[in-house]
Amino acid sequence: MTASSSSFLLKMKNIHKSFSGVEVLNDVRFDLYPGEVHILAGENGAGKSTLIKILGGVYTDHLGSVEVNGREVNFKSVQQAFEAGISIIHQELSLIGELNVAENIFLGKEKSSYLWLKKSQMLDYSEQFLSKLGLDINPKDKMQDFSIGIQQVIEIGKALAFNAKIIVMDEPTSALTEPEVEKLFAIIEQLKQDNCGIIYITHKMEEIYRIADRITVLRDGKYIGTETAGKLPSEKLIQWMVGRELNQQFPRHIRSIGDVRLEAKNIFVPGTASSPAPRVDGVSFQVRAGQILGIAGLEGSGNSDLLNGIFGSFGSGAKGAIKIDGIEFKIDNPDKSIKRGLALLTNDRKKNGLVMNMNIVENVTLASLSGFSPGYWLRPKSERTNVAVTTRTLELKAESIFQCVDSLSGGNQQKVVMAKWMQTNPKIFLLDEPTRGVDIGAKHEIYELMNKWTQEGIAIILITSEMPELLAMSDRILVMHRGRIAAEFTSEQASQEKILSAALGERKTA
Repeated sequence: MTASSSSFLLKMKNIHKSFSGVEVLNDVRFDLYPGEVHILAGENGAGKSTLIKILGGVYTDHLGSVEVNGREVNFKSVQQAFEAGISIIHQELSLIGELNVAENIFLGKEKSSYLWLKKSQMLDYSEQFLSKLGLDINPKDKMQDFSIGIQQVIEIGKALAFNAKIIVMDEPTSALTEPEVEKLFAIIEQLKQDNCGIIYITHKMEEIYRIADRITVLRDGKYIGTETAGKLPSEKLIQWMVGRELNQQFPRHIRSIGDVRLEAKNIFVPGTASSPAPRVDGVSFQVRAGQILGIAGLEGSGNSDLLNGIFGSFGSGAKGAIKIDGIEFKIDNPDKSIKRGLALLTNDRKKNGLVMNMNIVENVTLASLSGFSPGYWLRPKSERTNVAVTTRTLELKAESIFQCVDSLSGGNQQKVVMAKWMQTNPKIFLLDEPTRGVDIGAKHEIYELMNKWTQEGIAIILITSEMPELLAMSDRILVMHRGRIAAEFTSEQASQEKILSAALGERKTA
């Protein structure tokens, strides 16, 4: 794609940004044409979010120039950036659960006449816009009543509703099902036809090569290069991102499968008042020592509820029979599950995996605190020593083990969650989206960890929305549909088409 500088929607040049004297962006440049998808790639901590926050008016004290439509700008606020036609869809949802859908869409941009809100006008507009997004929902319903996937689509719609010409999408598909992803890509194609420019951030390689026109890579706060997608093969892209070659995207070791480690029979998780159908309805399966069992399913299939039910997150509300190493285990509460060797890495590390305002040491020992406090007295030296060893094993990048986890990159936050569960010495690891929002280098390290755990005899149950990851890492795959097992495949039998077909309910229980 070639054009004169005057045809650029956006041009950022010689961008420098420091925090407390530490330079996080060093002479970075980025540009965007009308009608293109430009991927901004790099590992967690590469500087992508900082660059986007400069564009969006969040950070105003930076060096370098920003031009929008050929005019140099110096945004002093998010509102100024928005008025210039820049809309940013952040990875972390900015929705308010207690407000209804229309109120969320117009949050900060309410239509009013003097002191009175034009509620009916906002509702009508929201209904029309939601219809364009393919969402058959009532804009009067509260946001908290919808799944995370639907909320993500609404978040995207919220950014698109006000005719922005530069749209930033930061990991927009992290919580979307395959059909929802297809809807998003259709919306992106329409935006391109309307001459909008899209800056797209994702760690999913298949998405990059499906929608990218050009790709720019940052590493350690520095500009590495820009190239058209067709001239930048994945091997070179990964090398640009991580600074080294990765011999295999999905490293696999020969596993020695042992005896049945976990046996689950007739697991049942009830529905809710608003959705009374069972979330999990009579699911049975086995997983052996040293084995990775993948569990696939679309949003609402019940796969995450299944892991939470087994772990005791629903208390005695979940029913069914569990055996660990042949010994019966009553589903009761997470504390008992941890003591019996279960560990659950949830799909939302910030909400359910970490305490964001606590430091690394405090988070890592949360699930194993009793081991560091015999007689109810905490032994901080032992706590610090164990955490230091575990975080070194995981190659955690942090200033110190006392750094607040809120200031860590997404990949390093995920390593803190894994370190927490490693401290409990689990026999069975329940991994729900372990690589969500994690860069390619950190993903590779997590895959290596999974292989190490299986070699040690740990059984793993894996949920991932990334199909290549599911197919590459699983020894067996169960597919769930509406709370039940719809199909089962060996790694040799499984394919993307078969799994999606079963997830849509087009295959009877195998």
